[in-house]
Amino acid sequence: MDPTDTSVISDNEGAGRLAAEHLIGCGRRRIAILGGDPTYGASPDRAKGAMEAMRRAGIEPVGGDALYGSWSEEWGRGGAHALIAQHPDIDAMICGSDQVARGALDALRDAGRRVPEDVAVTGHDNWRILVTGSRPPLTSIDMRLEDLGRLGATRLRDAIDGHPRQGIEKLACRLVVRGSTIG
Repeated sequence: MDPTDTSVISDNEGAGRLAAEHLIGCGRRRIAILGGDPTYGASPDRAKGAMEAMRRAGIEPVGGDALYGSWSEEWGRGGAHALIAQHPDIDAMICGSDQVARGALDALRDAGRRVPEDVAVTGHDNWRILVTGSRPPLTSIDMRLEDLGRLGATRLRDAIDGHPRQGIEKLACRLVVRGSTIG
């Protein structure tokens, strides 16, 4: 992004921090991060925020770093199966999207793990059809896309009126707690 342009984006690092802080607050200590496609800035930014919050709490991510794959349920299932096999004591997963989280929920169910009793799971994006249709309903980070669009339109109107703002403006996200982290 060009810092002389006007950009309005979601605070993806803050979103990752929210997810990790919530899980830590729920007593989770063996937390893995299943990110999406690392070529999209949101994926490594979300993982970076989560790892910062975990390290502040004295926790290292399971496996030492985030695992990355596609933004898909298939990747979520495969990544979660691998994590369970390599780290059977895992107690939480931060997933880079709701699609990845849905796949992780499937893998946990396949492995006989109860959510949230054995393993808590969070997603990102808060896509209503995905989060409410999950079993259990998925805790997710709401990227506040409607507010983001509204703010972008306001910045465009300001520029048209001769009052442009330069730089990157990050919009804070919010945590929506559902059954995948709280029983």
